[in-house]
Amino acid sequence: MALSRLNEEQYAAATSSFSQNLIIASAGTGKTSTIVGRIAYLLNNSVKPEEILLLTFTNKAAAEMVQRVAEFFGKDVASKIDAGTFHAVSYRWLKKYDKRVVLKQQRELKTLFRSVYEKRSFMHIEAEVTPYGGNHLYDLYSFYQNTELNNNFEEWVKEKYEEHEQFALIYADIVDEFEELKKEYGFVNFNDLLLNFREMCKTQELGYKEVLVDEYQDTNALQGTLIDAMNPPSLFCVGDYDQSIYAFNGADIGIIGSFSKKFPEAKVHTLTKNYRSSKPILSLATKVIEHNERIYPKNLEVTREFNAQAPKLLAFDELFDQYHAMAAMIRDTQTPREEIAVIFRNNSSADGIEVGLRELDIPCKRKGGTSFFDSREVKAVLDLYTLLVNEADMMAFIHVFEFARGIGSAMAKEMYIALKTLGKGSMIYGLYSPDESIKNPFEKRKLNSQLGLFDDFAELGAVGKYAKLGFEAKFMKNPALKHPKLTKDSATFLHNFYLLYRDLKGIKQPRTIINKIASSPFYAYISDSLSTKRATLKDGSIDEKQKTESLIRIKRKMVLLEELAKPYHEHERFLNAMILGSSDLTQGEGVNLLSVHASKGLEYKEVYVIDLMDGRFPNRKLMQRGGSLDEERRLFYVAVTRAKDILYLSYAKYDKIKKQNFMASQFLYEAGLVPKDDAYRAMVLKDIDT
Repeated sequence: MALSRLNEEQYAAATSSFSQNLIIASAGTGKTSTIVGRIAYLLNNSVKPEEILLLTFTNKAAAEMVQRVAEFFGKDVASKIDAGTFHAVSYRWLKKYDKRVVLKQQRELKTLFRSVYEKRSFMHIEAEVTPYGGNHLYDLYSFYQNTELNNNFEEWVKEKYEEHEQFALIYADIVDEFEELKKEYGFVNFNDLLLNFREMCKTQELGYKEVLVDEYQDTNALQGTLIDAMNPPSLFCVGDYDQSIYAFNGADIGIIGSFSKKFPEAKVHTLTKNYRSSKPILSLATKVIEHNERIYPKNLEVTREFNAQAPKLLAFDELFDQYHAMAAMIRDTQTPREEIAVIFRNNSSADGIEVGLRELDIPCKRKGGTSFFDSREVKAVLDLYTLLVNEADMMAFIHVFEFARGIGSAMAKEMYIALKTLGKGSMIYGLYSPDESIKNPFEKRKLNSQLGLFDDFAELGAVGKYAKLGFEAKFMKNPALKHPKLTKDSATFLHNFYLLYRDLKGIKQPRTIINKIASSPFYAYISDSLSTKRATLKDGSIDEKQKTESLIRIKRKMVLLEELAKPYHEHERFLNAMILGSSDLTQGEGVNLLSVHASKGLEYKEVYVIDLMDGRFPNRKLMQRGGSLDEERRLFYVAVTRAKDILYLSYAKYDKIKKQNFMASQFLYEAGLVPKDDAYRAMVLKDIDT
């Protein structure tokens, strides 16, 4: 059984009788086995599977743990355990009581946010600083939601960003209008899922007897208050403060650090046996991480006794010499490609090693950059599909119409509302059967100079300019064409949209929908627009070869998306899988190129940690923007503890393109791989002063 496979420390944690348990599980100490063992213990002690909630930070992790439970108790029992990310669990509960909830990804609601922001003007305010742009303000508001528990947004901005105090009222009003729009259309983002579920927890009996939380060190203030609102009879939290690396996303290491103070009767268990890394690798990692403050004492013990290779430092005279040498080493190693990882702190590092591998025809897959589902061409198809399933999804409409030349997010929102007005609440009816008695379907602009709201246009345009474009006669009568800023190009875009949705009507199979969208003139415009932009050189000219290659890559993605749709026969199930599960899907094979954050939870036989130069790793720029040396050191710890047998650490002394000299990373000094010289001592003194 699951419990019989545990070591003494894991068993003590899994069978604990305490109501609150914190398990300090360092890298490679078997935290997954301990969690599975705990679930087995609960099931063996008459706790029903539906009375167990397992919260993880990826759906993939939840699925793997449930699968391991199924090996001992069968699929019927394991499938009844409520398991998933904070967001997935919250979504299931909210949908249970409100079918109108429409989950939107951050990038989609950022577009809606911009549509509100773009109506504002800050020109009437004299200030020494430039107001935040729409995208940055959205990110700021998202960070606020995850971390602030007391102040409203206006007060928070004034307190945290004093130089923007003059803009705070406008910022807050943009946020208020944004929230009103979300409420009107039933939109929720990932933050809203947690906020709304937290409110539900205050009045709704959830029925859980124990809540288990994986990666507890990565919880943020919002997630912490959600756990508090659940108030389960028993709490089982597993994490490692040395692997807390998501401060940029609001994660608060103080949550795991204060567990014993918050729950004075809690039991803290420490797992000390490492089953992953060799002794030399673990020794190096420990030597560096011990420079951080010890929150809970721990002393790791290596269980894999063999004649292990010591971690090797590779120093290169020039930056690109490093990348080419790394690629050559990977070409010559006996380790299978899938068991090799190259881990980077900055995306520019990944670009260099990827080029080096491609030149040697070594296949690789990259995680931590732009994924398949984050590409604009794939997002566009899924937005078009979303509108077909739910025409009330204004966000999808805005996102698609931003591709049209001359239409921004604010104008796209105006067009959507106009069509909805013409269709008496239905965008589709407004497109195909508009109420022609409505002469002006555009909403009247609000005017308020204090909030940056000014009139934009007063008169409607004429539709005669479209007479020679070959539009259908019925379409030409649509009052939405009278928007004064609509051009021939953007009107043609709207007409092609009109033709596409007429062709899609009644199609049942997701795969056919994808094929129809991808082969339509409407999508051809989007593909051409993206490829032209990607092939535009600095002097404004178009590299035709690069454009052709871009169009081919987009076509390949459409084929892959069609393949992903094959198993599905219902529109909503397909879309939900793409939206909620896309981050867990990976493409490609070969060597793994991973950002440090993307590498977390993974392990490989052979690992290369590259670009270990001071300034790059640790990343001094990010430290100045609110990061810390402690966080950078935890990132280093996570990177090196991905390695099981072979670890290479590399750095370069010079960048010939930027004509920049580099010093070795502070962590290489701390690891004892570089002698502590005057340069190191100056570095440490500078950190102390900072």
